[in-house]
Amino acid sequence: MSMYGRDPWGGPLEINTADSATDDDRSRNLNELDRAALSRPLDETQQSWLLGPGEQKKKRYVDLGFIMVSRKIFIWTVGTILAAAFIVGIIAVIVKNVPRHHKHPPPPDNYTIALHKALMFFNAQKSGKLPKHNNVSWRGNSCLNDGKSDKSGAVLKDLVGGYYDAGDAIKFHFPKAFAMTMLSWSVIEYSAKYEAAGELNHVKDIIKWGTDYFLKTFNSTSDTISQLVAQVGSGDTSGGTSDPNDHSCWMRPEDIDYARPVTVCSSCSDLAAEMAAALASASIVFKDNKRGSYSAGGADAATFYNSSMYWDEFVWGGAWLYYATGNQSYLYLASHPTLAKHAGAFWGGPDYGVLSWDNKLTGAQVLLTRLRLFLSPGYPYEQTLKTYHNQTSIIMCSFLPYFTSFNRTRGGLIQLNHGRPQPLQYVVNAAFLATLFSDYLDAADTPGWYCGPNFYSTDVLRKFAETQIDYILGKNPRKMSYLVGFGNHYPKHVHHRGASIPKNKIRYNCKGGYKWRDSKKPNPNTIIGAMVAGPDKHDGFHDVRTNYNYTEPTIAGNAGLVAALVALSGDRTATKIDKNTIFSAVPPMFPTPPPPPAPWKP
Repeated sequence: MSMYGRDPWGGPLEINTADSATDDDRSRNLNELDRAALSRPLDETQQSWLLGPGEQKKKRYVDLGFIMVSRKIFIWTVGTILAAAFIVGIIAVIVKNVPRHHKHPPPPDNYTIALHKALMFFNAQKSGKLPKHNNVSWRGNSCLNDGKSDKSGAVLKDLVGGYYDAGDAIKFHFPKAFAMTMLSWSVIEYSAKYEAAGELNHVKDIIKWGTDYFLKTFNSTSDTISQLVAQVGSGDTSGGTSDPNDHSCWMRPEDIDYARPVTVCSSCSDLAAEMAAALASASIVFKDNKRGSYSAGGADAATFYNSSMYWDEFVWGGAWLYYATGNQSYLYLASHPTLAKHAGAFWGGPDYGVLSWDNKLTGAQVLLTRLRLFLSPGYPYEQTLKTYHNQTSIIMCSFLPYFTSFNRTRGGLIQLNHGRPQPLQYVVNAAFLATLFSDYLDAADTPGWYCGPNFYSTDVLRKFAETQIDYILGKNPRKMSYLVGFGNHYPKHVHHRGASIPKNKIRYNCKGGYKWRDSKKPNPNTIIGAMVAGPDKHDGFHDVRTNYNYTEPTIAGNAGLVAALVALSGDRTATKIDKNTIFSAVPPMFPTPPPPPAPWKP
């Protein structure tokens, strides 16, 4: 009997049950079959049958879907990633739980510290209804009727606000306009430094408080301006009048109850030009036949802030109006050779090169040198602009100790006003201009400038500015800081009515405050940030309240100080001047050339 089955090794299998072959024969036949079957390659299924589940051959490659990789490499890679993730996790846990030592920013430099204080002085000088966060505890609302009861015929009846000029309560608009212009200039050039010091909004508020008030001093809705308010309050004590005023009385501004006259002028081109510079964006045009000096109108302006001429204000105001509007007629005015000659650009003199509330020529020359350095407008402005540039270089040379244009005290303070009282207001302006001009040269990739045959680096100018401001902050023979509140040794008897009379709910009348004026005790209120008038030509200083030549501060002086401080503050290499903002309204110096003609077609 025979049975047929499928040979699992690839052929038919015949089993004959009737076969009586011996076991040896059958074994021999099977061996032959095994050799025949194994002589052919086995597929994967056949191998699994042969090896069994526990003995299957391991794969040498891993199919990742898009690539075949070695099994060993795959296992090694995955293991490495898991080990790295574990190590990173351990490090993260350690770092998270280890106490951290935060790296604090470096402490502010002395110039930045002084800047904070110098700006506070303007808060103490505010007139009118004060904002909620004025941060001067001993000040309050004052002179809320300014202009309302005036009998001068002025049509402007709301003159509340603005700033008091100095230690009294008079509002002199000429030096106040200069102060606002200086603050604005410093913000335009160094807004990043103000921002870094956290004072940008503060200084903008200070400027706005002043310029908002200026808009009340003329009819800003009219096409032509026929009059300006030059002053509010009176300080004339020479006529023997018994009427109380801002100089004959020693009162807190909050307690003033006497009449405050308004001084109006109709031919004050210098004041108008200074106000135009301060407002910057206003378009105010004064007719040529209205030229004159605001102090020629009489009253106290000629006594306390007498303008020597108006030509320098024309150059100064013209430069600012050109930058503010881009109107080339203002640049033409500011750079006209005849105007420059009348302003004194081509001749010297003992006070040549000294920027002040009265003489703006030096500031105007630096301002227009900026235009030549960065935009180079060329004809027809180049001749006068080149002169301004050359004169600016000469002025910067005169500030250096290698030259004898100005004397110095033994302590190193430059005598820009030739030994006359109240020197610091001129010194701070020079320090600002020197630092600013050095920054202009740096921004123009110019390492320095020539004084005759000698070349000086911009570092020399900055060093001059630093030594002068350091003197004011206490590096002087008396070790006295002339900035109130800076350091431990500063004037305690400042010539200032509000600071010298206590806020004790007692109203002291016109003469009643004299006891505080004449007191030997320090002021009950510290007027933080006030820069006093300064020492004499021998480095001497008398901390006496009644001697204003030593101890009285002014907003014009403090504005120059703020400008110098912000220019010197911070990291010179990290924060530079803003080259372009001042030119925002200035049109291109050279028109864009027309496009090329279309290609010719036959």
